[in-house]
Amino acid sequence: MSSKTIKFGFNHMVSPSLTPGALLTTAVKVGAVAVELRNDVGDNSVKDVDAARDIGGKAADLGLSIRSINALYPFNVWNDERARQAEALAKLARASRAEGLVVCPLNEGKLLEDTPEKAAGLRAALTALRDILGEYGIKGFVEPLGFPVSSLRFKREALAAIDAIGAADTFSLVHDTFHHAGAGEKEIFAKRTGLVHISGLEDPSIGFDDMLDGHRVLVGPKDRLGNIEQLRVLLDDGYDGIVSFEPFAKEVHDSPDPIGAIRRSMDYVRQQLGV
Repeated sequence: MSSKTIKFGFNHMVSPSLTPGALLTTAVKVGAVAVELRNDVGDNSVKDVDAARDIGGKAADLGLSIRSINALYPFNVWNDERARQAEALAKLARASRAEGLVVCPLNEGKLLEDTPEKAAGLRAALTALRDILGEYGIKGFVEPLGFPVSSLRFKREALAAIDAIGAADTFSLVHDTFHHAGAGEKEIFAKRTGLVHISGLEDPSIGFDDMLDGHRVLVGPKDRLGNIEQLRVLLDDGYDGIVSFEPFAKEVHDSPDPIGAIRRSMDYVRQQLGV
């Protein structure tokens, strides 16, 4: 048995129909140690400072941490609107005692060509965001999206921009196993990773260039994304943070036994990794 351990978290996308309070109690029931709140799950989104403060207090009482609020989009198209959104989410994150804010790039088939202007825009967005996050005492988790239409597919590009502005103390990466496989990226930057998202792909008819969020299920024996291999490298290379379930598939959200399904996935991952 390996001496390593794995710390599981719950992204609210495991079951968007749960209230934030129910998300917390469900996380405790299955042995998770952290949750990620979201601003895109309808009526169950984190909406105001008072509600965020209440959620943070309940999480602390239950022994859970709030790892992030997910997400600011598209962070790399910086303008006055994005600055207002970033500040509003930073306020919610601080109120909920979240450690950080997940930020995602434009994913609409624009800004695809690598140009000096595109790189400069990314650095400018991170610089502005660093100031806002610093004001509220929270971190930024940068999540490259592996879709072909994404304007930031590769973690190495995100790191280059972070390092160019000297912001490694503020920003770390989200390693999302789905997006890592979709981008075809080989490098795994465990020591620069602040959060890991896991989900599986089982449909044999879907190519990696064609897979969408709706295909993302829990991780099990039929997974095609190499979740276990990715996690093994992350753990072996020193990652000791949260591994957060983030399935988007309707079949997961509509499961008649969501707690049982998540427990089975946790058990499978632990067994395969020997942790």
